[in-house]
Amino acid sequence: MSRGFTKDKTLSSIFNIEMVKDKTAEEIKQIWQQYFAAKDTVYAVIPEKKFDLIWNRAQSCPTFLCALPRREGYEFFVGQWSGTELHFTALINIQTRGEAAASQLILYHYPELKEEKGIVLMTAEMDSTFLNVAEAQCIANQVQLFYATDRKETYGLVETFNFRPNDFKYMSVIAELEQSGLGAELKCAQDQDKT
Repeated sequence: MSRGFTKDKTLSSIFNIEMVKDKTAEEIKQIWQQYFAAKDTVYAVIPEKKFDLIWNRAQSCPTFLCALPRREGYEFFVGQWSGTELHFTALINIQTRGEAAASQLILYHYPELKEEKGIVLMTAEMDSTFLNVAEAQCIANQVQLFYATDRKETYGLVETFNFRPNDFKYMSVIAELEQSGLGAELKCAQDQDKT
């Protein structure tokens, strides 16, 4: 666990579940979004079917690589599922520090309302010395891009990374990211910062 991150973060530690028991999924979504809108973090309300797809795939493929656009190229982050938490660590840190490499981003998924309301709440904690909110959001969006896709080729990259790492091509992740357009906004903002 990285320093500065909450250990065993529970939904009840950030959200009063009792107060929303009688609310609809849409009302809970609005409350969740309003609560986190003023905070510097990543958050989402994930529909049950999409979460189930991600979760089922994560059980057989618990690790993957995301590409984060930087001013000069891309930086790779390894995502590793641990229960309903998804920890991201810069690949360079794993290569240099091994098991001691700390997470820079943790996505917390809360399935407590899944059965009754059909939604899973998600929030994140990040090391702001490594990532800003837009960068963390880009990484979080790639979870959906690679794990919740209908495209066999896209999810195939996740499977290759987990089952046939010697066949894995890093550039395929970048190509998929660029094709999706997910990193384009971040890249534009970084290019504007240069001037």
